[in-house]
Amino acid sequence: MNSTPKTALRDPIRVASVDELKEKGSIVVNGHDGPIAVFHHGDGQVHAVDNRCPHMGFPLHRGTIKDGILTCHWHHADFDLESGCTFDLFADDVPVYAVETRNGDVWVSGSRDQSGDAEYWRNRLREGLEQNISLVNAKAVIALLKSGVSYKDIAETGGRYGVRYRSSGWGPGLTILTAMTNLCGYLPRDEQILPLYQGLTHVARDSNGQPPRFDLQPLDTENLSFEQLKRWFRRFVEVRDTEGATRCLLTAVSMECEPALLVDMMMSAATDHVFLDGGHVADFINKSTELLDHIGWEHADEVLPSTVGQLCAAARSEERNAWRHPVDLAAILRGANAALPGALASTSNGYAWDGPGELAEVILGDDPQATVDAMLARLRDGMTPLQLSQAVTYAAALRIARFHTQNEFNDWITVLHTFTYANALHQALKRTGSPELIRGVFHGAMAVYLDRFLNVPPARLPGERATADLAGETDEILDAFLIELDTQQQVEPAARLVYRYLADGHPVDRLFRTLAISLLREDAEFHSFQMLEAGIRQYEELKGRPEADHVLIATARYLAAHAPTQRALNQTAQIALRLSRGEAIYEEE
Repeated sequence: MNSTPKTALRDPIRVASVDELKEKGSIVVNGHDGPIAVFHHGDGQVHAVDNRCPHMGFPLHRGTIKDGILTCHWHHADFDLESGCTFDLFADDVPVYAVETRNGDVWVSGSRDQSGDAEYWRNRLREGLEQNISLVNAKAVIALLKSGVSYKDIAETGGRYGVRYRSSGWGPGLTILTAMTNLCGYLPRDEQILPLYQGLTHVARDSNGQPPRFDLQPLDTENLSFEQLKRWFRRFVEVRDTEGATRCLLTAVSMECEPALLVDMMMSAATDHVFLDGGHVADFINKSTELLDHIGWEHADEVLPSTVGQLCAAARSEERNAWRHPVDLAAILRGANAALPGALASTSNGYAWDGPGELAEVILGDDPQATVDAMLARLRDGMTPLQLSQAVTYAAALRIARFHTQNEFNDWITVLHTFTYANALHQALKRTGSPELIRGVFHGAMAVYLDRFLNVPPARLPGERATADLAGETDEILDAFLIELDTQQQVEPAARLVYRYLADGHPVDRLFRTLAISLLREDAEFHSFQMLEAGIRQYEELKGRPEADHVLIATARYLAAHAPTQRALNQTAQIALRLSRGEAIYEEE
């Protein structure tokens, strides 16, 4: 680890005489950044390190030195005393301090030169990802944010690593990282640590043991139009030819096509068939584009191809029995596809948008043909595709808000899939109004229909009368929410608290932060991260309308259903935070 030059002590501290240090073997002094252990060993060698083991904070002066190697007794990590570098990567390197002998006395630097820390911690983050060491990832995030590095730059390191070192391509870890990077925009800097740490940790886990993904090259031609490349791309996806589809996509990127066109190309293929892989394909493609919004579209040739493999291999829902019997939803959707161009060509502009609620209730009904007919009629009347998508997404959120806890627990994920799919289509539609993409909105509506029995009976949305006893100050309600989630399955109490908080007009940014805390302290699974990010995104879309509150109630219910967990990841993060603050984690009696 980088150390202060031995000839330039910073904030020097007298330790003891050489003879006293030799007699005791080690002495601990209080430095500006924490306790410093100064050792006399071997043939009169003197070295100094941070006294807290970088792994768990055990006092290193209680360790053993042999042949220049310091061994921590807690987890038996070994360190080179000269450099502080560890021989056991799980432990991380220990900071070293410069020492001098002056007139028979030993002096040590009370602080370290940290001017090069940002580059050091960038390297440590890459190593933490490579070795899948959560503690190193946490410490790197803390140090980089402290050094002024932006959360987007940290996400770039994790995102580019994740798409390179996972041969199977885009996965849950990269989706979590992107969702949490989106979340960082709502959080103050000191609260960006946990979302980045969680995202990076899941990227490292997804990539662990995987071979890297090797690049293909774009077609060596300049005589292709985007329209032709798009046709070819869809053709190769249709026959599940990953290599052919990837080369078409890379060629479009090399032609410097606008992001909207690239989204059009990929999402058109993703909606050529119905509800691919239970909605994950559309969400992964959308998240890959959102990652590029953060790290720059100049990385499109690295990021976008990572989604093509799953796009080609995905299960197509029209091949599933539930989509064909007892009602042939695929046939209904074929009819909708045939009618869609005419509906979009309507010149009517008399439609007055009054929010998604009225159409959402139709979509929540038990007649899929009536749903499709109503959606086409709204388009003919002048409803925009984005408004149509908003109604489907809101209906999907209501499935979660009304999900009854007597259902099988795993069915929370069923309604979650529909919501995140609908949100992904909605976000993509904001980039491009491609008619092919609008087909996916109808697919989402049919998925909402299939989820209908998970609202039988429907859970009741909280109301004024049922929550009157919960009125209180901002902090009181938020604290009560977190306390509820310390106990399993507090779904309805959590929903009531969020309703009361919003009804009383408390600041929503504080609620966002509390929802984030409730998730990030857990060992949450993939879908909970999706729920939080999509819930906040949809609240922002509907802000100022009563439907917005329903989305956050749905979010709170989902998070409460999946808490608490063992919270081991958060424990690691808290160790890293305490070490960064110079706290003594291990206390002697």
